[in-house]
Amino acid sequence: MTVQTPLFDSMVEAMAMPRFVRLRPNLHAVVFNLMKILPAQYIIEEARATGSLTPGTPVLETSSGTFALGLAMVCRRWGHPLTIVGDPAIDPALRTRLELLGTRVEIVDGFDAPGGIQGARLARLEELRRERPDSFVPGQYDNPGNPASYLPVAEMIARTLGPVDRLVAPVGSGGSSGGIANALRVLDRDLELVAVDTPGSVIFGLPDAPRALRGLGNSLMPGNVSHTSYDEVHWVGAAEAFHSTRSLFADHGMFVGPTSGAAFLAADWHARCSPDETTVVVFPDDGYRYQDTVYSESWLRERGFWGTEPPGEPRTATGPVEVDPHWSRMRWNRRPAAEHALAR
Repeated sequence: MTVQTPLFDSMVEAMAMPRFVRLRPNLHAVVFNLMKILPAQYIIEEARATGSLTPGTPVLETSSGTFALGLAMVCRRWGHPLTIVGDPAIDPALRTRLELLGTRVEIVDGFDAPGGIQGARLARLEELRRERPDSFVPGQYDNPGNPASYLPVAEMIARTLGPVDRLVAPVGSGGSSGGIANALRVLDRDLELVAVDTPGSVIFGLPDAPRALRGLGNSLMPGNVSHTSYDEVHWVGAAEAFHSTRSLFADHGMFVGPTSGAAFLAADWHARCSPDETTVVVFPDDGYRYQDTVYSESWLRERGFWGTEPPGEPRTATGPVEVDPHWSRMRWNRRPAAEHALAR
C-alpha cells in the first residue's frame, strides 16, 4: 500500500492543521503544535486578498503567547514587518524565537492599569497605531476571522470521527472553541460545548485577579467570545492544570502545554461520566515553551505547585461566586453575556 505524504510550501502550512489521538474509547484529542497559526494565517491572507494589507505594510498586534509566534511565522513568510506588544509572560525562549523571525518585541508591565496587563498592552498598541497609521492590526480578540479560521478543523473532525456529542476547549480569545463548535453544529445542533477557563478570568463572570495559569482566560472581555454558544464552564486552577499536563506526558507521551492539561482534566471527567458519548478535546500547543516551568520539579516546588493532585471530580457551582481555586464546573446553558449578573 502506497501512502502519499503531503508536500507543503512552508512550515506555516505544515503546522497549521492538528493530529487526532484517541485517549479513551470515547475521548479523542485534537492536537496542535501551534494552534494560533490558523487564525494568524487566515487573518493575514484574507487582508492581503482584500487589499486592506498591501505588500510590505507593517503589522502591529498584542500577544504574549502562541498567537505572537504564529503571526511572526506568517508575517515572515509574506514579508510584513511585525511589532508585538507583550508582557513578562513572554519568556526569553519565546522572545528569541520571535526576534529570530524578525519581530520587534515591546514589553509592558502595567499590571495595575485599567483592565490589568492586557489593558496596558492594548493601550500601548493603540499608541503605536496612532504613531503608524499605515499599519495593519489583526485584532485577534475581536476579528471575526479568528473563529472563521477553524472551519477546516471542524470539517476534519467530522470526516475523521463522525458525530460528536461534546467539544471541550480552553477559552482565551474565544476563537477556537466557538469557531469549531459552531461549524460542527451545522451538522449536529445538539453538540455540547464545554469551556475551560481559570479562576481570575473575567470571561464567565468572575472578577479579574492574577492568574498563574496563562494561555487561557482573560482580564478583558474578547469580542469573539460568544457566550450563547457555551453549555458548561470548568474553571481549573494552575496547580491542577500543571499536574494534569505532566500526567498527559507520563501516561500518554503527549508533550503539551498547561492549557491542554486543563482541558484534559475537564474532558476526561466528562468522558468517564458519559461512556456512551463521544467527547473531543482541543490541545492548543506543544510543551517546549514550558520545559523550565511546568515540566520542572524545582520550579513547581519553589512556587508551591508540587504535589498537588486534582480532586477526582469538579465542585459543582450554581454561580461564579461559588467557584473555588482548584476545579469547579457550572452549567452555563448558553446564557448571554448580559446575564452574568444573574449567575453571581
